[in-house]
Amino acid sequence: MTDSRINKIAYTGLLSAFAIIISYVEMLLPLDIGIPGVKPGLANFVILIALYEFSIKEAFTINFIRILINGILFTNMFSVIFSLSGAFISMITMFLVKKIKGISIIGVSISGGVSHNIGQLLIASVIVDTYSVVYYIPVLILSGIITGILVGVLALKVKPVVHKIIKGDKL
Repeated sequence: MTDSRINKIAYTGLLSAFAIIISYVEMLLPLDIGIPGVKPGLANFVILIALYEFSIKEAFTINFIRILINGILFTNMFSVIFSLSGAFISMITMFLVKKIKGISIIGVSISGGVSHNIGQLLIASVIVDTYSVVYYIPVLILSGIITGILVGVLALKVKPVVHKIIKGDKL
């Protein structure tokens, strides 16, 4: 196994652990804004950094590990199903939007936040066997934009530091 492959595996593990911790801390914060299911999703800045520093494969792996571990330890299987559906759609969307010239990491984050919410809404409509939940779309789009900006700005600020660490440069 090459050193670069070993490093990639090690950083994937570290970023996974970091994302798990951030998700857990976010669950502990009393952030009830009165809208069910809306939360900042701060751990997603780790996913964004992985998408930019590595590839969609590593970003998806980190996201999958985070969702699965947090689901096993702190929530339930329904939460895991909702999170994975949102994460899958979000990852594909961010991967595609990232390829568009001129779109910043904040724009990619916004696309991820909105598509994550829509993915969860779609799975909710299937599970509850009703499409009346689509009336919730405007709220979820707005919350996806706001949280996408927050997560994107955080990723923009942290990414250069992570990049230096990964490349072996001194801080």
